[in-house]
Amino acid sequence: MEQAQQSLLDFSKPFDVNLLDSVISTAYNPTHPQRGDANSILMALQQSPDMWTRSDAILEQSNEMMSKYFALSLLDSTIKTRWKILPPEQRSGIKTYIVTKIIELSSVPQSATTRPFIGKLNLTLITVLKQEWPANWPTFISDLVGSSKTGELLCENNMKILCLLSEEVFEFGKEDMTSDKCKKMKESLNEEFTAIYQLCEFILSNSQRQSLLVVTLNTLQRFLTWIPLGFIFQTNLIHTLLDSFFPQPAFRGAALMCLTEIATLSDLEPQYDTLFQSLYIKFLARLGEFLPVNGGWWEGDKSDEDAAFIRQLALFFCGFFKAHLKTLETPSHSVSLLTGLEYLVHISEVPDNEIFKICLDYWHLLSADLYESSHTSTHPSGLHPHQNPHTPQPTLQLGGGQFMRKMQYQKILSGVRHVMISRMAKPEEVLIVEDENGDVVRETTKDTELLAQYKTMKECLVYLTHLNYDDTESIMLQKLSMQVDGSQWSWNNLNTLCWGIGSISGAMNEEEEKRFLVTVIKDLLGLCEKKRGKDNKAIVASNIMYVVGQYPRFLKQHWKFLKTVVNKLFEFMHEVHPGVQDMACDTFLKIAQKCKRKFVTLQATESQPFIVELVNTLPQIISDLEPHQVQAFYESVGTLLSDRGQAVTINRVALLQRLMELPNRSWRMILDNANQNVSSLLDPATIKEVIKILKSNSRVCATVGPLYIHQLKEVFLDMLNIYKVYSERISEAVKQGGAIATRHALTRSMRTVKQEVLKLLSVFIEMSDAPDCGPVDVATGFLPPVLDPILGDYKRNVAEARDAEVLGLFTVVVRKLKGHVEPEVPRIMDAVFEVTLQMITTNFEDFPDHRVKFFGFLRAVNLHCFNSLFQLPAEHQRYVVDSVVWAMKHTGRDISETGLDILYELLQNVSQNPGVAQGFYQQFLLALIRDVLAVLTDRLHKSGFKMHATLLRTMFHLVQQNKVTVPLFDPATQPPGQTNVAFLTEHVSSLLLVSFPNLTKTQVTPFVAGLFDLNIDLPTFKVHLRNFLIELTEFQVEDNQGLYDEEKQKVEEEKKRLQMEARSAVPGMIKPSEIEGEMDDDL
Repeated sequence: MEQAQQSLLDFSKPFDVNLLDSVISTAYNPTHPQRGDANSILMALQQSPDMWTRSDAILEQSNEMMSKYFALSLLDSTIKTRWKILPPEQRSGIKTYIVTKIIELSSVPQSATTRPFIGKLNLTLITVLKQEWPANWPTFISDLVGSSKTGELLCENNMKILCLLSEEVFEFGKEDMTSDKCKKMKESLNEEFTAIYQLCEFILSNSQRQSLLVVTLNTLQRFLTWIPLGFIFQTNLIHTLLDSFFPQPAFRGAALMCLTEIATLSDLEPQYDTLFQSLYIKFLARLGEFLPVNGGWWEGDKSDEDAAFIRQLALFFCGFFKAHLKTLETPSHSVSLLTGLEYLVHISEVPDNEIFKICLDYWHLLSADLYESSHTSTHPSGLHPHQNPHTPQPTLQLGGGQFMRKMQYQKILSGVRHVMISRMAKPEEVLIVEDENGDVVRETTKDTELLAQYKTMKECLVYLTHLNYDDTESIMLQKLSMQVDGSQWSWNNLNTLCWGIGSISGAMNEEEEKRFLVTVIKDLLGLCEKKRGKDNKAIVASNIMYVVGQYPRFLKQHWKFLKTVVNKLFEFMHEVHPGVQDMACDTFLKIAQKCKRKFVTLQATESQPFIVELVNTLPQIISDLEPHQVQAFYESVGTLLSDRGQAVTINRVALLQRLMELPNRSWRMILDNANQNVSSLLDPATIKEVIKILKSNSRVCATVGPLYIHQLKEVFLDMLNIYKVYSERISEAVKQGGAIATRHALTRSMRTVKQEVLKLLSVFIEMSDAPDCGPVDVATGFLPPVLDPILGDYKRNVAEARDAEVLGLFTVVVRKLKGHVEPEVPRIMDAVFEVTLQMITTNFEDFPDHRVKFFGFLRAVNLHCFNSLFQLPAEHQRYVVDSVVWAMKHTGRDISETGLDILYELLQNVSQNPGVAQGFYQQFLLALIRDVLAVLTDRLHKSGFKMHATLLRTMFHLVQQNKVTVPLFDPATQPPGQTNVAFLTEHVSSLLLVSFPNLTKTQVTPFVAGLFDLNIDLPTFKVHLRNFLIELTEFQVEDNQGLYDEEKQKVEEEKKRLQMEARSAVPGMIKPSEIEGEMDDDL
C-alpha cells in the first residue's frame, strides 16, 4: 500500500487509473484487511493540491463508478477552495470539460448507474456557476436554452440544471455567497427568465416524453416562487396546468405542486383577487371529476403515490386559504369555499399523521382568526376582565358582520371539533401508554414531536371551544356517554377524549366548567369502578388523573371535589400498575402547586386543615411508593408548607418537623450505629438509605424555601461529618487501589452521598432569604464549617474522585452571597482553580460536568466578586485569562459560548476599573484580539459569531478611542511615534495574510480598516465580518449557516414572544401548570 501511495502521488509519470481503482475498491470493501490503509491513501490524495489535475484521466479511463465520484469530489473541492488562484486557462479548461462531459452523458439514455453520476456532475457545474456566472460566463443561460432544443434527453438534464440553479440562488445562496454576489445572480436570472419560460412553454406544448414533462413541471415549480407575476397570470400557464396536466394521473402530482406554489402567492394587489377566485373555482371543478367531496375515498389500501397526492392536496387547500380566504368570503363564492373546507375536513380524517399536521396548522390559523375577529374590545383578551367569553360581544351587535362570518363556518367547525377530539395527541402529563404490542405500559421516553403537536391541537381546540362552547361540550359528553355504555369503548377513544377534555381547561366560564366537570368526573370515577382488568383500570385512572390535574380552578372552588380527588390519588398511590403511582404523585404535585391554600387553611365542614391530617397519615400514604415517588410526595407537601399568606395560621415549623419525622428517625438510627461503629456507614444498605434521606431533604428544601433552615439545623453538622467520613474512605481506596478504585460500586455509592450533600447545600443557599436566613446569616453561620471539609477534599483528591458538584456549590455561593463571600474567594480559587484546569485542559472530552461548572463558577466570580480576581497572584491572574481563552476555543458549544460571555463581561469590568485597566490591556489585549480572530475564522465556532463580532468591535474601538494609553508593542522594536492604531492595523493585516494565502492585500486592507470604524454599529459590523468570512470559504469549504444563527434566533424569540402574548390573551390557552404561582384569589 505504501508503494501504491507513492506511485499515485508521483506527478512525474502518467497516472495509474487501474491502481486507483484497486485502492478505492479496497477502501469500500468492509471485509478487506487493508481497508484502513486504503482509506489513508485516499485521504492523502485528497490533501494533495495538484491531484485535481488527474480528474479527467480518472473520469475517462476508470471502470469503477466510485473512482469517478472520487475524481468529481477532487474537482469540486478545488473549485470551491482554490478557483480564484488558478490560472485562467485552467479555469477555462475545467469549465469546458465539465460542460462537454455533461452533454456527452446526458445526450444518450441514462442507466440507473449513470443517472446519479450525471446528477453529481450537474452539482459540480453549479459550483462553477457560483464562481463564474454572470460576470465571466454571461452567455450561460442562452447557451443552455439553445442546446435544450437539440434533443429531449439533453433538454431533460438541462431542466434539472436550471432547477438546481434556482434553488442555489433563491434558497441556499445566502449561506455561502456574499450578499453582493447573491444579488447579482438573482438579477441575472430574473433578466433572462423570458428565455427560460419560453423553453418551459415549448416543452409543455410540444413534448410527449413523460419524464421530460415531469422534470419541466418540477423545475417550473421552483421558479414559481420568484418569477414576475406576468408569467403566471398573463400567459396560458394556469390553463395548461389545470386542463392538460392536472387531470392526467401521470402528471397530477407535479401539476398540483405548481398550482400549490401559485395558490400560496400572497400580499398581491387587489386586481389579482378575481384571478385567484377563478383558479380556485376551476380547480374544484377539475378535482371533483375524479375525487368527490363526500369522502369515502380513503377506504382500502392506498399506495405511496395516493398518500403523496393527498398530502399535496392538503398543502394546496391550506396554502390557498391562508393566502386568499377573504377573497372567497363573498355570497357568490361561499358554496365553493365551504366545499373546499369540507375537502380539508375529510383530508384531516385520513390516517396519516404527516397529512394531519398540515391540516392542523390551517385549522389552528382559521380558528384563531375567527376567534380574534369575533372577540374585539379594549381588553387584551377581547373581553372585559369579568365577562363571560360566550356572551355576545359589542362588535357582534354592530351590523353583525363578524357574527355572520363565524356562523358561516359552524358546520365546518363542528366537523373540525370531531376530528380534533378523536385525534387528540398525548400530553406530556400522561405517563401510561399503549405500546406497539397492545400492552399498557409506563412511558419511557418523551416524544417531543408529539408534544409539539399536542400544543397546537390544544390551542386549536381552545379557539374552537370559544367559538361554540355548546357544540364542543355536546360532542365531548356524547363521546363520553358512549364510553360509559360501552358502545364505542376503547383505550384510544377514551384517551383522546380525555386529553381533549383536559386541553380546554379555562376556555369556559366557571358555571359552565362546573356543570361540565361534575358530569365528566362522576362518569370517569364510575367507569373506574365498573371496568375490570388491571390494564382497563390503569387507562381510566390515567385519564382521571390527567383531567383533574388540568382543572385546578374548579377544584379550588369545590373543596369536597378536591378532597375526593386527592383521596382518590392517594388510592392510586397503592396501585402497582406501571406508571399509575408516578402519575398520581405528579398530579398531586400539580394540584398542590395550584391549590395549596385550600390544604393549609380550615375548610367548611372540616375540623382541621387537611395538611394536618395528611402529615399524620403520611406513613400509610407512601407505604407502597418507590423512593423516587416518595421524594416527589415530599416535594408536594413541601409545596403546601411554602404558603406564607396571611390567611395561613398553621404552625409551619411544627408541621415541617412532623413531615420530616420518618427520614429524621432513620437519620438518627444511622448516626447512632455510626457512633458505635463508624464502619456501619460503609454498609451498602446504609449508604442507600442515606442517599434517599438526602434526596428527600433536597426536594423539601427546594419547595419550602427559607423555612427549611429549621430542618437543616437538625442534620447540618452530622451531614458534614458523614461527608468527611466518606471523603476519607474514598481517599484511602484511591491510595490503595489507584484511580480505578473510583469505579468500584462502594466508592461510587459513597461519592453519590457526597454529591447529594453538595446538592442539598446548593439548594439551601439558593433558596435562603430573609427573614429566616438572609445572605449574612448564611455567610457567617453556615458557610465557614463547609469550607474546610469540602475544599480540602477537592484539592487533595485525585482527578477522578473530585465532584463537579463542588464547583456548582461555590457558583451558587458566589452568585447568591455576592460581596458577603468576597473575602473567601481567594481561598476557594486556590482550592479549585488550578487543579480543575489541569483536569480539563488535557483534551476537550474528559470531565464534561467539571468543564461546564468550572466556567460557570468563573463567570459568577467575574460578575459578583470581580475585585477578588485582582487580589490573586499575578500567575493566577494569567491562569484566569488563559482559561477563558481556552473555554472560547472549546469544541463544546455551551462551554465556548460561556467563555465568550465571560471575556465580554471581564472586558466590561476592566474598563470600569481604571486601577487595573491599563495593566490588563498591556498584558492581554493583543493576545485576546488574536485569539478571537482565530475562533472567528476556524470551522468549529460559527454559533458564537454574535459574540465574536461584539468582542472584536469592543476591543478595536477601545484602541481607536485611545482608551488604551499603554503601548501594545515593544517600543524598542518599533519606529518612533508608533501608535497603537497603526501597530494593530499592521499586525492584524500581516496575521491574516499569513494565515490565509488566498487573500490579497487589496481584500485585507479595507476589512481591517472597517474593524476600527467607530461609525459602524454592531449589525453593520457583523455584515462586514460575514462578507469577509464568506470570501475565506473560497479557500476553506464550510457551511456558513452558523453565521446567521443570531438573526434566526432573534426572529424565533420575537415570534415566541408575540405568540405568548396572543396565547395569554385567550382564556384557557395556557395550561394551568404553565401559569406561575397559585390560582387562589385571596393570596
